[in-house]
Amino acid sequence: MKLAKLLLLASLVAAACAQAPASKEIEAVYPDARALYVDLHQNPELSSHETQTAAKLASRLRGLGYEVTEHVGGTGIVAILKNDGGKNGAGSTVMLRTELDALPVEEKTGLAYASKVRAKDDAGHDVPVMHACGHDLHMASILGTAEIMAHSKDTWHGTLMLIGQPAEETISGAKGMLDDGLLTRFPKPDVAVALHVGNLLPAGMVGITPGVLNTNADSLRITIYGKGGHGSAPHTAIDPIVIAARTILALQTIASREVKPGELAVVTVGYIQAGTKNNIIPDQAELGLTVRTRKVEVRKQVLAAIARITKAEAEAAGAPRPPLIEQREATDLVYNDPALAQRLRGVLEAALGKENVVTEEAHTASEDFSYFVEQGIPGFYFSLGGADPGKFAEAKAAGTMLPSNHSSLFAPDVDPALRTGIAAEVAVLRNLLNGSAEELRKTIAAGPAAQSAP
Repeated sequence: MKLAKLLLLASLVAAACAQAPASKEIEAVYPDARALYVDLHQNPELSSHETQTAAKLASRLRGLGYEVTEHVGGTGIVAILKNDGGKNGAGSTVMLRTELDALPVEEKTGLAYASKVRAKDDAGHDVPVMHACGHDLHMASILGTAEIMAHSKDTWHGTLMLIGQPAEETISGAKGMLDDGLLTRFPKPDVAVALHVGNLLPAGMVGITPGVLNTNADSLRITIYGKGGHGSAPHTAIDPIVIAARTILALQTIASREVKPGELAVVTVGYIQAGTKNNIIPDQAELGLTVRTRKVEVRKQVLAAIARITKAEAEAAGAPRPPLIEQREATDLVYNDPALAQRLRGVLEAALGKENVVTEEAHTASEDFSYFVEQGIPGFYFSLGGADPGKFAEAKAAGTMLPSNHSSLFAPDVDPALRTGIAAEVAVLRNLLNGSAEELRKTIAAGPAAQSAP
């Protein structure tokens, strides 16, 4: 009985705070935005191969009157809408970014519009493809937002810069766009904004994290060399799989025994590839690692420890040559400007209801929005609730977790989440595109003292 009451209470609370914002302007653009979402979800494309995805978004933005440039940093797009609004003073330039890419995941959501796409990855492997991280909803949100902003120029002035960024999942797209002259070919933004949907909040809510938002990320590929031979005669070989197994276990002692307790460090081996047959000892084994940290010194310590342990395990096994350790991808943590976060909290509370805006703790995911912030652009990256309110309440009451981003079962509750995403983005943009660029810079500079930036 107690559990039943708890479930009912949690369900009522979640439902009450997950009502999607309703307005004539959102309802006017919602059908187009949702249609794009379904299309993109059914037709996902892998990182750096988002040709059709980019073309679809670019075409729609061009049709709304935006000046669109394609193929920036590969498949990236930049869409600009200038509006002086007949007001004095140079308006701000505000960047709103969405990602374009999907993941090599086989969708198991059972949705009527589930992806059945397969494609070749960069290694030539045939893989399933799914929007398992919500980038399709991000693109749909930005389309709805773009349409509202284009049709309500009397509510803002300045320069709106929409970014369709490729290859976020491989932590290479933001850098690629910057290397291709994003900040020299186009106006440099005074502020950069982005959102990300997930199941940690019910649809209808948003989360704000001032200061440090997530973690540094380093992706490593380690090749361990052995000496191949017959599985029945291991004494004639040097088994790289055994070396890899010992290495994997030893790597887990870095966070537990080398890093100071209380400091964040995650070392995950996401894959091991070796061998072709049960009775053949292969010549080599390959490991794929992701490493997450927050402090610069901890990052250096962990990466050095990985190299030391990996080399020592190979040497201890008599490997014919040292392992090859390659850094494939890397990005710094995302830092939310505290003054900007404080300013926009009130904006979001007014748009969505105070009860629907919460403060979240920093998390251990990573992403390359940090590349834009590192160019001296104040950033605001916030969370968009995606969980079905009823299921969220049930999971909370049961102490369980809903499918996370990157899961084959990840499926945001689209109708509340998409409306909320559009409402939140429009409110944020209208606030930032109100007044002069100089006023905006002064407001941010005079804001609350930031917690120590990394």
